[in-house]
Parts: sequence; structure tokens; C-alpha cells
Amino acid sequence: MITETGRVVGIDSDALWVETIQRSTCSSCSAQKGCGQGIMNKAFDGRRNQLRVMLQNQCADDFNLDDQVEICIPERALVGGAMLVYLLPLLTMLISMAVVSQFIAGDVAAAFGALFGFAGGLVVLRTHSQINRNNPVYQPSVLAKKPTTGPQLVSVLNSPHSV
Repeated sequence: MITETGRVVGIDSDALWVETIQRSTCSSCSAQKGCGQGIMNKAFDGRRNQLRVMLQNQCADDFNLDDQVEICIPERALVGGAMLVYLLPLLTMLISMAVVSQFIAGDVAAAFGALFGFAGGLVVLRTHSQINRNNPVYQPSVLAKKPTTGPQLVSVLNSPHSV
């Protein structure tokens, strides 16, 4: 499970809107000034992200705005999604380019085949995301709610083994 702490900024009947802050670890690195990644992280460090977190075994009435929650997503869903997003358009581009170049000679035809294959891969990704929009396998879930006042005890709402 990959976990992140966030703040509740919206409540729906079946989901929470949670805001997380992207933080960079570049400030602790010894190669700060000689690294291109460090320059990119300075531009985007501290950016706020909002995501919809499905409530699986919890009730929306248990949460209030500005509650601190710990959310989690299975590694399998993250790795599978990354593979799909990066590899599918590339594979459809290469396959389409090869098929078009078998029937029509020339670099221009192969380039157009590659372009149409890439666009086709993006359409398939969009369709997949629309179909699996509410699939709990791909959705982050609330792992724990942290109280905003009083002692800093964590109430566990959902065991990571039950997801």
C-alpha cells in the first residue's frame, strides 16, 4: 500500500475530496544545483492536488471539512496504471506504423500510421478510464482519520489487508 496524508476539502455521499500537497526531497540532496530534476521540482514543489477518494466501508457523516485523513492505494493499481498509460499508446503507435508501412510504401504513410496509432491508444486509455471510474480496485481509499484537535491518536477505519 502506498499511503499519503491529506485534508478533506469536500464531502459527497459516497466519496471525499482530499487535498494533498506535493513535496520534493531535493532540498536534502547533495546534488541540488547540478541536477535537472531539482530545477523542475522547484517549479512544482508545494503544488496542491485534489483527488476523489471513494468511501468503501465508511459513512460520509463520520468526516468533517478540514479533517486530516490518511489515504492509500494498492501498488498493483499504481504500477498497472502506469504501465497502461505509458506502454499502450507506444505499442499502438508502433503496431499501426508497421501495419500501414506493409500496405503503403513511404515514410509519410508510416508517420501518419504512427500518429493515428498513438491517437487510437489515447482513445483506448480514455475509454478504459471512463469504464473503471468507480472501480474500487483502482480507487484510493481512506485508511485512517486523524483528529484535528486533542491528542494525536489515529482511529483506523479500514485495514490495508481488507482492500
